[in-house]
Amino acid sequence: MLWRTAYLAVVLVCLFSFFAVEHGHAQDRRSRNLAATTATEAVPAPEPSRRVVVRFLTDSDFPPFNFYDEDSILVGFNVDLARAICLELSTSCDIKARPWEELFSGLKAGEADAVIAAHKVTATAMADVAFTDRYFHTPGRFAARKDAPDTEITPSGLDGKRIAVAKGTAHEAYLKTFFRDSPVTVFANAELAREALSAGKVDYIFDDGISLAFWLNGTLSRQCCEMKGGPFLEPKYFGDGIAIAVTKNDPEIRTLLNEALKRVRASGRFEELVQRYFSVRIY
Repeated sequence: MLWRTAYLAVVLVCLFSFFAVEHGHAQDRRSRNLAATTATEAVPAPEPSRRVVVRFLTDSDFPPFNFYDEDSILVGFNVDLARAICLELSTSCDIKARPWEELFSGLKAGEADAVIAAHKVTATAMADVAFTDRYFHTPGRFAARKDAPDTEITPSGLDGKRIAVAKGTAHEAYLKTFFRDSPVTVFANAELAREALSAGKVDYIFDDGISLAFWLNGTLSRQCCEMKGGPFLEPKYFGDGIAIAVTKNDPEIRTLLNEALKRVRASGRFEELVQRYFSVRIY
């Protein structure tokens, strides 16, 4: 009887050990399964936060791009283009005016995400900031009085013609390089050159196409004159177009703005703005 009792005790101990081990394995399996389930059902990492506002800086003294109207409201081609960009990005738009010389410093100080003020893309500017794709070009253009005879706007066509130009400009350098047989009259500024054309003291003016178009369509010209010939776009003299400036350490905003600019063009909105603000074609 004693050996049976001992044998039964051994069997019970073995069974107890077996179930204890199995229970431990089961617990371990449940733990691993729980961990796997938790990993599988984990909430995905949140996407990068979407911009809710794009902050622009511009200046207020370059019509028709950016200026204050008679009600002291900031308006212009650049202002409306900025709003069209924000519409395409489904963001709010914050547009503030700063003096021209403070625009880049304000951008780099974090006051804005971008500067939209008709900055030309030059090597000097690119050393300071980055730029989006070009959205506008600033051609050189000739203008003459409306009663002037039609003439081919080429160096040979303007041989002997008196041409007004502002001192120290790329337009002066271009004339002296390519229109050597034309008497070039250099004025202290573009306003004086335009007055000379209006008064008939010169035959032509060669000027920035944008500001020239604005003058021709305004009251100061007294509707005296009109564009002649086509645009002159040589980058060496007239720059590589104008673009929106962004900081060099924010490539994301540059990508967003480029995509929005494409959409604005594709929608026809860009051409609408050109027609609204440049009733005299600059190209």
